Amino acid sequence: MNKSSLKHVTKSLIVIMILVTIISGNLLAQSKNPSPLSFPTPKNIDNMLFYVQRDPNINTAIYSINYEENGKINKSNPIKAYWIRYAEKGVKKDFSYIQRKFAYGIESKAINNEDFELQFVSYKKLPLTLKKIDQKYHVFVNINQKKIQVEKIFVRIEGGSFWLPNVKYAEVTGIDTASNKTITERMLLK
Repeated sequence: MNKSSLKHVTKSLIVIMILVTIISGNLLAQSKNPSPLSFPTPKNIDNMLFYVQRDPNINTAIYSINYEENGKINKSNPIKAYWIRYAEKGVKKDFSYIQRKFAYGIESKAINNEDFELQFVSYKKLPLTLKKIDQKYHVFVNINQKKIQVEKIFVRIEGGSFWLPNVKYAEVTGIDTASNKTITERMLLK
């Protein structure tokens, strides 16, 4: 190989290395996206308080007020939770027993006649409060010294197993009660 050919090969290798660096940089930037999925926003859901979306699919857990036939809240079970299975043409489906008891279910405890303390069965370190304000119920949580009226929660899962998913973090989106502005707060789950 002569010097001219060697220079040409060297220049070609440098160009290839630059392209690889640019492409891998773009891939790294893309991997910071919370999920490769495009999640729908639930609309026109009766009595919905908030919803939860998570990897690995677009199915959405809906949490709504559980009213009795007389129009009053069911005090022993104030939250009705179920799936909207967007991956299955938007079919509404109850949680399975395992999902309700070990993953997505909510436990409640009455604070008074109108307010309740709530906890996810799978993560009890995040106490939620169900409060009636101006004749309407809302769910609140305190995260990073902010009180948020919860609208949605996104849970980032990267691998793991059915019984022990590798949960990286949760993001809570809602209204900051101090500023009345929409915010998203991230919390690492341990």
